Amino acid sequence: MEFKYKEYTIYYESYGSGKPLIILNGIMMSTLSWKPFIEPFSKVNTLILIDMLDQGKSTKLDGMVYNQDIQVEMLASFIETLQLKELAVFGISYGGEVAIKLTTAHPELVDRLLLFNTTSYTSEWLQEIGRAWNKAAGDAEAYYSTTIPVIYSKKFYEQHIDWMNNRKAVLHTVFSNPVFMNAMVRLTNSANDLDERARLKDISCPTLVVGCEQDIITPFANQQFIAKEIKKAQLVYVPDSGHALMYEKPILFCSLVLGFTNNTKLEDVI
Repeated sequence: MEFKYKEYTIYYESYGSGKPLIILNGIMMSTLSWKPFIEPFSKVNTLILIDMLDQGKSTKLDGMVYNQDIQVEMLASFIETLQLKELAVFGISYGGEVAIKLTTAHPELVDRLLLFNTTSYTSEWLQEIGRAWNKAAGDAEAYYSTTIPVIYSKKFYEQHIDWMNNRKAVLHTVFSNPVFMNAMVRLTNSANDLDERARLKDISCPTLVVGCEQDIITPFANQQFIAKEIKKAQLVYVPDSGHALMYEKPILFCSLVLGFTNNTKLEDVI
């Protein structure tokens, strides 16, 4: 399905019925990335998968310099147009950053917030990682080696080496596509000015913050800070996993997302 935002076309998919749950992709991800999770996430919920600008099948912002505010305002327009009520907003990594900004800018649109493996601030250290990604962007092999292995824990990578090698073959084609790579550079740069640290205290909706022991991209200290600043935040620490929790521990991942999204009646047990 398509949604028109200004002169841009936004691609999205909707499945099931019930309390709406929107998924905001990590930076390299698209609606296609969530195919294994469509069935469990749409059993009792309206699942909405969406490609943000410069992602997947949505409009590519060729030649533009932008920050994440454009993603936030697009999503606000999308949510208002579709009249999504009692919305649970899930974001992982880049998607979590946008989810934070959406919630601070438009708190009335978000009923529950789920932040996985993300940060509220792009530090100089994280910017340097982004610069390394961008520098490798002209070489598919170098880009893969720079970006992908560190997304996973060492244990998972080594125990699933055949899966990783198959993924490498697929991604080599993707990373050889200049349209995709130019979009990746823009998306990476769009997070450079992220700093929502002072506004986290303004988030009042129930929030689940999840971090992983071996997340190199957004270490657990980032999630600890977010959870400390948000009034109604609950923090979960996942041992023995890297940045891509949904692939390393899919059953646990689904349990956390669905449990927090749907168990609304347990808030007033005590």
